[in-house]
Amino acid sequence: MSETPVIGHYINGEIVAQAERFSDVFNPAEGVVQARVAQATAQTVEQAVAAAKAAFPAWSEQSALRRSRILFRFKELLDQHHEELAALITREHGKVLSDAMGEVTRGIEVVEFACGAPHLAKTSYSDNIGGGIDNWNLRQPLGVCAGITPFNFPVMVPLWMIPMALATGNTFILKPSERDPSASLLLAELLKQAGLPDGVFNVVQGDKVAVDALLQHPDVEAISFVGSTPIAEYIHQEGTRRGKRVQALGGAKNHMIVMPDADLDQAADALIGAGFGSAGERCMAISIAVAVGEVGDALLEKLLPRIDALRVRNGVEADADMGPLVTGQHKAKVEGYITKGVEEGAKLLVDGRNFKVPGAENGFFVGATLFDGVTPEMTIYKEEIFGPVLGIVRVPDFASAVALINAHEFGNGVSCFTRDGGIARAFARTIKVGMVGINVPIPVPMAWHSFGGWKRSLFGDHHAYGEEGLRFYTRYKSVMQRWPDSIAKGAEFSMPTAK
Repeated sequence: MSETPVIGHYINGEIVAQAERFSDVFNPAEGVVQARVAQATAQTVEQAVAAAKAAFPAWSEQSALRRSRILFRFKELLDQHHEELAALITREHGKVLSDAMGEVTRGIEVVEFACGAPHLAKTSYSDNIGGGIDNWNLRQPLGVCAGITPFNFPVMVPLWMIPMALATGNTFILKPSERDPSASLLLAELLKQAGLPDGVFNVVQGDKVAVDALLQHPDVEAISFVGSTPIAEYIHQEGTRRGKRVQALGGAKNHMIVMPDADLDQAADALIGAGFGSAGERCMAISIAVAVGEVGDALLEKLLPRIDALRVRNGVEADADMGPLVTGQHKAKVEGYITKGVEEGAKLLVDGRNFKVPGAENGFFVGATLFDGVTPEMTIYKEEIFGPVLGIVRVPDFASAVALINAHEFGNGVSCFTRDGGIARAFARTIKVGMVGINVPIPVPMAWHSFGGWKRSLFGDHHAYGEEGLRFYTRYKSVMQRWPDSIAKGAEFSMPTAK
């Protein structure tokens, strides 16, 4: 055990590997422990917060242009280390290398957006609103901010937060998932190489102990979270109760409506990619296909041969379509959902349980799974499975499909495949979901827009990154000013108005 590599924290510009507790980091394709990661104590978090707090005054007083130049150098370094970051993701998470490369690209796009901070942070000015008074507004940084990120996107989701927080003058503490923590330290190293001062960015590895310490620390001003709904709700409640600004993105149960007029080959390809890509471990994965009218049987005819042709294997193999799940515990959980679906009466057409990959028999693999005859009362419909499990619900018409989706507690992402412009317009306007795709299966907004769902998929007022991210990481201040030569003599007792 002493020869197993140790993944530590990053505090005030230095790696800190000492810890009282450690947890295992697996190679999910082989099912073996490949490293141990340190688990932060409250004292570790205190050290990180102290470093971030000490660095805040100087960093927040830097000009927006200087901060953006550091981010631009960071972006160049991310480009240079793109493949290395992707390899880390595949080794610890299990997703196929091409998917990991795409994840890094989407993260870099947010860094590129944040490089425009000097323009983004511009505010408005009103000259002489009356009586020689001018009025303008400022957006100022909050202070020490923290991000708690999930295992399924160990590079992209941190990069939703880090560049926006730093560009606006905040200091930042990242608490990545303990299941795939190595990428966080490479991000820290690249930020330092880009010229970021020590203490401005810190990493604390760990579990609930670290999360609670961040929530409870009085010097942490804001927390951004991406993960499951129960934890998102907990973080939102605990953080706001302590006066913190909280942005907590929770779970999802994403539907895709397939209309009778849809191109079924395109719809089937979309369902295969969106349902089974990254082994379904995406908050934007499509897990329910809503077949409208008589389209269900024809859709199944398209799906079954595509599922049979999926190449499930170690993600480092160039031709792999789908890799393993992240841990053996998660594998067992997903297989439990499949069993539950059978018990509750869904028709299991393709069973991914007990799936074995030749040469990687101990890996955490679950094969692509397909259910038909799923109903809203079933557990596999109501709950987020976070695995390669696709269910088909059949409804008589478009109105029933919309009502079904709008009744679900989650409202993260949704899609509709159709050739009808009227249906598309009605869908976009009436669906109660935060991210909508029309003939687009995974409608993840670009970096200059913002990411977030509705209902129990988002707790807090702000979506992630884009202009919403700028608002989350800043406080709005209005300033009114006039000079002595324009001030009338004597006290003024009436409410000031524009004149």
